[in-house]
Amino acid sequence: MLRDHTSARAVGFAGSALIAAGGLGAGALPIGSSGEHARLGLVSVYTGLLLLVLGWWWYGRVAREESHWGTLALWAAPLLVAPPMFSRDVYSYLAQGLMIDSGMDVYRHGPALLGGLVADQVPAIWQHTPSPYGPVFLLVAHAVAGLLSAHLIFGIVAMRLVAIAGLVMLAFSLRVLAGPAGVSVPGATWLALLNPLVLIHLVAGAHNDALMVGLLAAGLAATVRHRPVLGTLLVVAAGLVKWPAALGLVAVAAIWADRWAWPKVAAIAGVSTAAITAVAGTGYGWIGALATPVSAGNWSLTGLLGRCTSGLLGTDLATEVWRWAGLLAMVVVAGMVWSCRARLGPVYCLGIVLTAVVLFGPAIRPWYVVWGLVLLAAVAANHHVRRALAAFCAVLVLVVLPDGFAADGERVLLAVLGGLIGVAMFLVVRLVVTPARVLR
Repeated sequence: MLRDHTSARAVGFAGSALIAAGGLGAGALPIGSSGEHARLGLVSVYTGLLLLVLGWWWYGRVAREESHWGTLALWAAPLLVAPPMFSRDVYSYLAQGLMIDSGMDVYRHGPALLGGLVADQVPAIWQHTPSPYGPVFLLVAHAVAGLLSAHLIFGIVAMRLVAIAGLVMLAFSLRVLAGPAGVSVPGATWLALLNPLVLIHLVAGAHNDALMVGLLAAGLAATVRHRPVLGTLLVVAAGLVKWPAALGLVAVAAIWADRWAWPKVAAIAGVSTAAITAVAGTGYGWIGALATPVSAGNWSLTGLLGRCTSGLLGTDLATEVWRWAGLLAMVVVAGMVWSCRARLGPVYCLGIVLTAVVLFGPAIRPWYVVWGLVLLAAVAANHHVRRALAAFCAVLVLVVLPDGFAADGERVLLAVLGGLIGVAMFLVVRLVVTPARVLR
């Protein structure tokens, strides 16, 4: 068993290292940096992705009773120093921080107004789009920009360290949330933190969702530990990174279970929101930014149905109808979950609702799934639910190319080739380590 454990960790590390190495040719590189090694890099990335996913699965079978901190550090380390991967959002974060540092209103203007090296890295579709993020994240982006100015590489690493800080908060919060729900802390850590979806998008991609879920989980954990005021403040901070986390205030009030819990939570949330917004100095433009448009080709369920229906009927009105239908579906799910809150518990209910927001919302990215995943990983004790979550994440790991752009036929073939190489390498390792068990 020890040999299996060591080998599984090594397979996961090899996967992370190949992803990082492949990113040098096929990642979301600065404009003008990609070129001759893009094909080889793509094959390397997909070989690494399959090794990381299969190593994660193997590790989960043989190492259930340890904290996993060492494994998390081992698998995350190569991704910390890799080029930006699977998205170019980190360039937008840095550009917005620089805009604030230059006195520009990020809720009225896009990175095009800033110009320069960092702004040039933002995809054309977002060049004129105001920031959709709350004042807490903009404070962080401003701090990074103020310290590092326009040093692109250092800025990327700094944003990854912010993501790591969010994941550390999440790791400590899991210890509080998992126990009362009958979930082992190692099991929760395996599903929520060692998950390849989390590693490639929140660490390699440096997405601010890591800070959001870290603050959200910390707020829920503080409330469970009978510190509801602190819990409310932390959840408010999470919601002022990205708005869906504000739904956690309902869970805080439900856990608090005080006669005046709801008005207390509302009052604390209102005052703290005003105070944080004043400190940030960005004004209340973040409220209007909630309507920031999504890309026309977004792969959300409602977006796909809207485009298909619009094509058949010859009217764009169908897209709006499906968006409203998605909103209605969220409300229905929330109502059903609320009726089961006594049996499921507030954290479980919040995890389901956040998942519904992702599935039925107007925009979806693979890393959005992490919003509900980390809470369900902490409190969902049912083995079937946990296996379904793990399988869903494993599939989502493969759907975004390392440069964050759309696929074409050639790149799909290269990705498939890399994946097959990864599977073959994994099978060789398994045969060498446990030949009798594999061949039985």
